[in-house]
Amino acid sequence: MQCGETHLPESFVVSLPLLPPDAPFEALPIHVVTPEGLAQRLDTLAGPIAAFARANGFEAKAGQCLVVPDASGAIAGALYGLGRRGDPARTPFLPGKAASLLPPGVWRFEGPIEDDGLAALAFALEGWRFDRYKAAPERDVRLKVGEGVDLDHVRVVAEAVFLARSLVATPANDLGPEELSAAIRAVFEPADGSVAETIGDDLLAANFPLVHAVGKGSARPPRLIDASWGDAKHPKVTLVGKGVVFDTGGLDIKPDSAMLLMKKDMGGAANALALASMIIAAGLPVRLRLIVPAVENAVSGRAYRPGDVYPSRKGLTVEIGNTDAEGRLVLADALALADEEAPDLLIDLATLTGAARVALGPDLPPFYTDDEGLAADVAGASRAVFDPVWRMPLWPVYRAMLDSKIADTNNVGSGGFAGSITAALFLQKFVEKTTAWAHFDIYAWAPAARPGRPEGAEAQAIRALFAVIQTRWPAR
Repeated sequence: MQCGETHLPESFVVSLPLLPPDAPFEALPIHVVTPEGLAQRLDTLAGPIAAFARANGFEAKAGQCLVVPDASGAIAGALYGLGRRGDPARTPFLPGKAASLLPPGVWRFEGPIEDDGLAALAFALEGWRFDRYKAAPERDVRLKVGEGVDLDHVRVVAEAVFLARSLVATPANDLGPEELSAAIRAVFEPADGSVAETIGDDLLAANFPLVHAVGKGSARPPRLIDASWGDAKHPKVTLVGKGVVFDTGGLDIKPDSAMLLMKKDMGGAANALALASMIIAAGLPVRLRLIVPAVENAVSGRAYRPGDVYPSRKGLTVEIGNTDAEGRLVLADALALADEEAPDLLIDLATLTGAARVALGPDLPPFYTDDEGLAADVAGASRAVFDPVWRMPLWPVYRAMLDSKIADTNNVGSGGFAGSITAALFLQKFVEKTTAWAHFDIYAWAPAARPGRPEGAEAQAIRALFAVIQTRWPAR
């Protein structure tokens, strides 16, 4: 993979704890072992190491780490357990957990790693911390990667994940529509891309009535951000990201417990921008377009109301069944804009429904598409790069749930069932020309830590999508 220079907002640049194989540093071994191979491995190690491991009851359980001494008492390395075959914790990311368990120093993996590249990536991702507001102690734990690791690729992917996480983690008082726009400019403009914006009441003149309706209640004007990069003659790849910088629920206001994490409601935009940064850094031969409707769903005398009816860019009228279903409204105008040029691939990412979390939990985002080839490519890439997603159906029978008596459609389904599916079906109404379209209903948050995934803001689906795009249009 040939990678160009990455362009990230300065405050989001993070130094990766990875060293190339030829770095002039001695690296301590991390002896990766399984319970089945533990006895044989201990027999090959120095006497003090084996004795120390046995005395401490090391069993090579998944994620178990033991720093071991040499005869003089100095650190000789570490033992790290992968767990037994069939253990669900035994994933390609599991070795990365060692980054949080080892003392400072330079380390290297030694043993049966399933995928050296994913292990190195997980090691880098494990060390991410959001310390913009609170100084975190420095932990100089670095990994010297093996000869077969594409360090450029790992760097590009890790920096993109850090960008998504940092944007999602930033509270709404420091990340409004204007600041989200600045982050997009920081990625596109140094790479000779272009960024156009339509702001405030100009959205009405430019025919983005739903974006305006959702955002008009905030003191911070809504905007439609339209960024492009690459040769116009290349295949068109368009990304659309939900940019709701904070969601009160509007006049259908959320309870306080449901509002605490709503700074992350721009997680779709953050992930779409991170995916765009990977495409740009890799120099893929595509004409990339990123469209982000950036709004705050606030409560005020100007806020839109339940029962209101608004036109859309597509021409369909929309009855507002619930003001807390605002993400699909701003996406509707953005998708209609994207669809007008019928791109070769159209992807939208959004923290859209709680129903998706009820169905699949926080770690497994559903995606929707009627393109069988795209569905197969996404599923295959998801498994290959360990970026879990799960296909859900665009079940046409449920379209009737979106019927309105006074408009072309309601923005929410009736009956309270199939919330993620009806949201996807609503979005599908605004994609007519593009056959290769997929909608990802992501959570953008890890409620519990996993190897390579600290608790908090998270990037979801974009590593799999990057693999799909890179396979379809590889760098020359």
